[in-house]
Amino acid sequence: MRNGLLGRGLVAEFGDPLPERMVAPSLKLQDLIEEIRGAKTQAQEREVIQKECAHIRASFRDGDPVHRHRQLAKLLYVHMLGYPAHFGQMECLKLIASSRFTDKRVGYLGAMLLLDERHDAHLLITNSIKNDLSQGIQPVQGLALCTLSTMGSAEMCRDLAPEVEKLLLQPSPYVRKKAILTAVHMIRKVPELSSVFLPPCVHLLHERHHGKAVGLPILCFSSVDRRIENRMGTPAHRRRVAHTHRHTRNRLSCPWPPPFTSPTLTPGILLGTITLITELCERSPAALRHFRKVVPQLVQILRTLVTTGYSTEHSISGVSDPFLQVATNTDTSRNAGNAVLFETVLTIMDIHSAAGLRVLAVNILGRFLLNSDRNIRYVALTSLLRLVQSDHSAVQRHRPTVVDCLQETDASLSRRALELSLALVNSSNVRAMMQELQAFLESCPPDLRADCASGILLAAERFAPTKRWHIDTILHVLTTAGAHVRDDAVANLTQLIGGAQELHAYSVHRLYNALAEDISQQPLVQVAAWCIGEYGDLLLEGNCEEIEPLQVDEEEVLALLEKVLQSHMSLPATRGYALTALMKLSTRLQGDNNRIRQVVSIYRSCLDVELQQRAVEYDTLFRKYDHMRAAILEKMPLVERDGPQADEEAKQSKEAAQLSEAAPAPTEPQASQLLDLLDLLDGASGDAQHLPPLDPSPGVALVYLLDLPCAPPPPAPIPDLKVFEREGVQLNLSFIRPPENPALLLITITATNSSEGDVTNFICQAAVPKSLQLQLQAPSGNTVPAQGGLPITQLFRILNPNKAPLRLKLRLTYNHFHQSVQEIFEVNNLPVESWQ
Repeated sequence: MRNGLLGRGLVAEFGDPLPERMVAPSLKLQDLIEEIRGAKTQAQEREVIQKECAHIRASFRDGDPVHRHRQLAKLLYVHMLGYPAHFGQMECLKLIASSRFTDKRVGYLGAMLLLDERHDAHLLITNSIKNDLSQGIQPVQGLALCTLSTMGSAEMCRDLAPEVEKLLLQPSPYVRKKAILTAVHMIRKVPELSSVFLPPCVHLLHERHHGKAVGLPILCFSSVDRRIENRMGTPAHRRRVAHTHRHTRNRLSCPWPPPFTSPTLTPGILLGTITLITELCERSPAALRHFRKVVPQLVQILRTLVTTGYSTEHSISGVSDPFLQVATNTDTSRNAGNAVLFETVLTIMDIHSAAGLRVLAVNILGRFLLNSDRNIRYVALTSLLRLVQSDHSAVQRHRPTVVDCLQETDASLSRRALELSLALVNSSNVRAMMQELQAFLESCPPDLRADCASGILLAAERFAPTKRWHIDTILHVLTTAGAHVRDDAVANLTQLIGGAQELHAYSVHRLYNALAEDISQQPLVQVAAWCIGEYGDLLLEGNCEEIEPLQVDEEEVLALLEKVLQSHMSLPATRGYALTALMKLSTRLQGDNNRIRQVVSIYRSCLDVELQQRAVEYDTLFRKYDHMRAAILEKMPLVERDGPQADEEAKQSKEAAQLSEAAPAPTEPQASQLLDLLDLLDGASGDAQHLPPLDPSPGVALVYLLDLPCAPPPPAPIPDLKVFEREGVQLNLSFIRPPENPALLLITITATNSSEGDVTNFICQAAVPKSLQLQLQAPSGNTVPAQGGLPITQLFRILNPNKAPLRLKLRLTYNHFHQSVQEIFEVNNLPVESWQ
C-alpha cells in the first residue's frame, strides 16, 4: 500500500513520457515503481534499486540539467522506501537554484527529505530561499516557506526572519498562512525572535480568513506546472495565464497531497495567528503581558465565528467551514466530512468532556466501523481501543460490529479488531465473547494466532464463571493452537486441574481423548501426560458423570505414553513429562510393572542429559528403593499459586524471609531452575548447582535471636537502584547480603506501573558473567495493574565467591497499551557494596 500511494503521487507529478538520454537503459519512474512492487523477494527489490541508483549516479555525474529533476524524483521514491539516497543532496541544491518551477519543486522536496540540521549542506540553500521569498511569485514563495518551516535550523531562522516578517502582511492569504506557520517554527527554534513577530500579530487578529486550506492542489498536474512556469516568464504570459490558473485551481482536486505541504488541512490565517500568539506567550513574558489586553477581542472573534453562520468562501471538498463544524450536522457522504467528525472525536477525547459527549464520540466511531473504506474502519478501531478503558459501557454497545471486523481480510484491521475484542471481555459477556474468539482462533492467520491464544487464556483466567468452563476453554486453545500459547500455559492448567478435585476424573478423561487424537501439540501433550500420571487410576475406573464413560485398559494407556516418547515431534521436555507419567502409573496400575521398568531402562542411555538423569533416578528407585516408591510417587499436593515460599531454613534470616514473602512458589519444577538467558553475557550465567542455602548457621541464628552483645553489627544497607523507566513502567533493584555468607547477594526486582494501562505478560530474565552463579526465583505475578497497583517482585540469588565486579544483563518483555515491548539492557552501575 505504501509503494502504491507514494508511487501514484510521484508518477502524477513526475511522469516521464520522454526517453532517457543516458547510454545505459534507465527506467522511468512508473516502470521503477512497477518493478519494485513486482519483486518477489527482498533481494530482488534490492537488486532493482541498486541498478537504478547506479544509473542515477551516472546521470548526476554527466550533469544532465534537463532530466536532473526526473532522476532526483526516482531517488526520492527510493529514499521513501528506506534505502540510502544521501548522494542526491547536492542535486537538491542545484535544482533549488534553477529558474524552472519544475526543478524548484523537486529540489525543495528533496531538501525537506534529505537535509536536516545534521548536514552542513542545509545552510547552502539559505540564499536560494531568501531570493525565492523576495521574488513575489506565490507558488515559489510557498515552496520556500514550507521548506524553511520543515528543516530550517536556528542559523537559517535568524538569517531569514526579516523576509518572513514582511510576508506576514502580504495581501495574498496563501502566502500569509504559510508565513505564519513558518513564524511558529522560527519561534520554537529561536525564542529571542519573539520581538520580531510580535507587531504583525496585532494586525493579523483582524483577519477574517479562518478556515481555508493551505495546500495547493494544482501542483500535482504537470499541465498547470507549465502555466506557473509561464508566469515566471513575460508579463503578457503572466496576465493571460493568471486567469486560467485561478480557474484551474478551483476546478481540480488533488488525490495525493503535494509533497511540500502538510498531509492534513492546515489552519487558516486566524487560527494560525492564534497558534503564533500562543507560542509567543509561552516563550516571552513581554508578549504575555501584551496579549493579556486582547483577551476580550479574542472572545469576541470566537463569538462572531460561531454566530455568523457558515461562509461558502471557506469550503473544503464540499464541507463549509470545517473548523466550525459540529458532529450533528456534518455531511458524511464525503471523506472530508469524515475527517471533520474524526477531529471532533479527538477533541472530545483530549479535553475530558462530559459523559454525554464521550458517548457521542463513541457512537461516531461506531458508525465509522460500518464504512466501506478500510482506512476509516482502522481509524475507528484504533480510537475505540483508546476509549475502551474510560468508556467501557459505551464501547460495549458496538461489540457485535467489532466482532464482525475480526473476519477482515486486511491483517492490520483484524489485529486491531482482535485487540479491541479482548479489551471488551468482561464477566457478563465472557461466554459469548469466548465463543467468537475461539472461532476466530481456528481460522485466523498464523501471525495473529499467538496473540489470540494468549488473549483468550488471560481473559479466561480473569473472568472464568466456573472452573469446568475454564478448563474447557484452555483445552480448546491447546487443541487448536497449542504451538502458539505462552510458556506458562502448561503450569497454569496443571495448577487449575490440581485445585479442582471434583473435576479430576473429567479432566483426565478429556485430556486422554485429546491426546489419543493428536500428539503434535506439545503443551497439550505435556498437560495430558501430567494429568494421566497423577490421576491415571480415575481414568482406568471409567467413572465420569460429566461425559460419556470411557473404558480404557492399562495397555492402551502405556502404549499411548510410549508413542509420545518415541514420536519425533516430542520435545525433550515433553518426553520428560511422559517418562514421569509412566513412573507414576507404576504405583497406580494393578498389573505388572515390567513394561514400565523396561521403558525406563532404555532411556538410561538417552543423549538428552535431563531425560537420562530422570531415567537413571527412576531405575534406581525400582532397584534399590522399591519399598519407598509408592510414597515418593504419590499425588502432588496442591501448590498455592500466590502464596509465600515455604522455606523453613530461610526463616532464620529476617531479611531473606522478607524477600521470600514477595516471591511465590514456582508453578512447575522448571520455574526454579537456573537460567542462562541465551548466553547474553559472554556465554552463560554460570553453573549454580551448589548455591548455598539462605539460612545462617544455628549458632549465628541463636545469636541474632537472643541479641547477645557478641553478635556482629549488621552490615550497612545497600542503596536501591532504578534501572529502567518507560511510559510509567519502572524497574527498581534492592540488595541484601546475608552477613553469614558475604559471597551471596539477594536482589529483589520490583516492577511498578504508574501509567493508565495495565502491564501484562511481564517477564524479567537475567544473565551474569561466567565467574558468577545466578538463580532466579519465580515472580509474584505477570500483570502490573495501572496507576500504582500491586507491583511485581522477583528474587535473584547471585553467588560471587571471588568478589568480581558485578554486571547484570536484563531482558524485559511485556504488553503495554496493546503493544508488545522487549527491552534488553545492561546494568553496570550496581553499588560497590553489592559485590565487594
